[in-house]
Amino acid sequence: MIEFKQDICSNPEEARQREWIETNGLGGFASSTIIGLNTRRYHALLTAAVKPPVVRLVLLSKLEETVVINGERYDLSANQYSGAVHPLGYQFLKNFRLDPFPIFTYEVAGIEIEKSVFMIYGENTTVISYKRRKKKKGVNDCRLEVRPLIAFRDFHSTTHENDAINKHVEVEDGSIIVRPYDGLPELHFVHDADESAASGYWYRNFEYQIERERGLDFIEDLFNPFVLTFDLNEKTGASIIASTEQRTGNPVKLSKAEIDRRKALVSTAPAKDDLLRALFAAADQFIVSRGDQKTVIAGYHWFADWGRDTLIALPGLTLATKRPEIAKSILLMLSAHVDRGMLPNRFPDSGEQPEYNTVDATLWYFEAVRALLERTNDYEFVRSKLYSVLIEIINWHERGTRYRIRVDSDGLLFAGEPGVQLTWMDSKVGDWVVTPRTGKPVEIQALWYNALRVMENLANRFGDNLNAERFSKMAVRAKDSFNLQFWNEEIGCLYDVVDGELRDGAIRPNQIFAISLHHSILNPGKIARVVEVVEDELLTPAGLRTLSPNDPQYIGLYHGEARVRDGAYHQGSVWPWLMGPFIAAYFKANGNNKASRKQAKKWLAGFNDHLSIDGLGQISEIFEGNAPHHSRGCIAQAWSVAELLRVMVEFELG
Repeated sequence: MIEFKQDICSNPEEARQREWIETNGLGGFASSTIIGLNTRRYHALLTAAVKPPVVRLVLLSKLEETVVINGERYDLSANQYSGAVHPLGYQFLKNFRLDPFPIFTYEVAGIEIEKSVFMIYGENTTVISYKRRKKKKGVNDCRLEVRPLIAFRDFHSTTHENDAINKHVEVEDGSIIVRPYDGLPELHFVHDADESAASGYWYRNFEYQIERERGLDFIEDLFNPFVLTFDLNEKTGASIIASTEQRTGNPVKLSKAEIDRRKALVSTAPAKDDLLRALFAAADQFIVSRGDQKTVIAGYHWFADWGRDTLIALPGLTLATKRPEIAKSILLMLSAHVDRGMLPNRFPDSGEQPEYNTVDATLWYFEAVRALLERTNDYEFVRSKLYSVLIEIINWHERGTRYRIRVDSDGLLFAGEPGVQLTWMDSKVGDWVVTPRTGKPVEIQALWYNALRVMENLANRFGDNLNAERFSKMAVRAKDSFNLQFWNEEIGCLYDVVDGELRDGAIRPNQIFAISLHHSILNPGKIARVVEVVEDELLTPAGLRTLSPNDPQYIGLYHGEARVRDGAYHQGSVWPWLMGPFIAAYFKANGNNKASRKQAKKWLAGFNDHLSIDGLGQISEIFEGNAPHHSRGCIAQAWSVAELLRVMVEFELG
């Protein structure tokens, strides 16, 4: 449980920095700050994934809530307008807790009201419930008025007052349906209100502070189609179910079912460690449906499923959490999208054809398969479903595929052409590729060698002797060439990119994969030196920097409009997901002993505090390179959670 008392709840500057997010297993979500003040265009009570996990629409933005006690009106909500917050409902919020979903406790004029918000797993449905906990003597009349504010727009955009909206509401017994625009879903409100009335008003000029800071459209108008009034004198509860479906249901039973589902997930954690159990719960929010298979949302609020992120996150999200069937589903889903020996980098939000501009996503597929086998020993699944696809991928890389990706004469993998970004360091602003890394990036060679050794082992297992010998020879050649070309003796670590006679000596974290992967391409005698350099130059309490602070290109802060932010994304920003491979490499360099384990636990312990800041119960996408390393980017990132979870389980660090 994460909890905040009134000292935080009544301080809007502190409270707005703490965001909660509820997800539904489809790509949809509900999210806001702990005081209900929306600071992002992505904040809403119901963002529905119309074509899971994409085509996400903000339908229900928020609820304006007013408690009427003996004729006096008290607003519980809070909104940012130009120069002011109004109303000041946070003054009545005495407690917020995530237990396991958001629960708000208000105390106003002798009345205590508890509100909860959660999503139903597998549906574009949000349940909002209210309970009157206390009523002071002298309170003769207590009513709750709720005004839904709807947006009905793509979750990347904003809504503005318009005449195209259909203001009609369809009122039935216990439900109201709104259909504001043709071509968009209808929204059903199932409620137990005592009164309902159409309203039809626009609320104008909401400001979203974080979007303003990011240089994006930050002003929005929202429409209020009706008002619900609940009599809280005799009855103590009230509820609203907002859904894209016609549905019924008891909110209490729905709540219990969701609590039980989440308890079951956390109960499988191998240790009663607070961080480990929190990561088990967090992991579930990223696993979503794509058709009849599973995939991974790369991050909330704005990412869809990315091939690279999905495969890097797969061992932590699914295997460490003892859900290998989900891992198999993801691998099958991705195998269906292999094209010219490549896996997609990204599945677009609007559901168009996937994009294949990546060299590493495909190589991470082999490591995901290896990790699955290590956990399940299910070689028959791999033989019957995946082996031919893996062979096809290797063949395409040998003869060459998109973006000049091909095996060079030295056995290493070349990739890149002007204007594209193919590695995980993929920032691009217009035509500016911030870190192009054309040639032979260090981690690509590590992944290629690892893939060849995985294939050699599979071929031996399946009696495919010719391919076993072929892959072995390819792996030996790649390793010999790598150790000859990539060692930077002057610094005592690895070059980041080799391109012909060019050697990029920038100290970046990519070299750590030459050690951390199961099949290490780096000769053992040099492992300790690389780990030492990475620790000295790149390690922070939040993960590894993407560039040494001693490099003239280093950027230690991450803020401002998009071009400035993207310029810093891989030029010094800290990525927590890299803590996973770093710890794995550290164990290879120093041994899995008591001292190493103590040090690894110390590094991981710093993430406990982060769970109560930004995305509550989650790990952010990035942190600033400069101390105190403020978190930035997405409030919840799949591989950030997954890699911490993977090393904690793999090395028993709970």
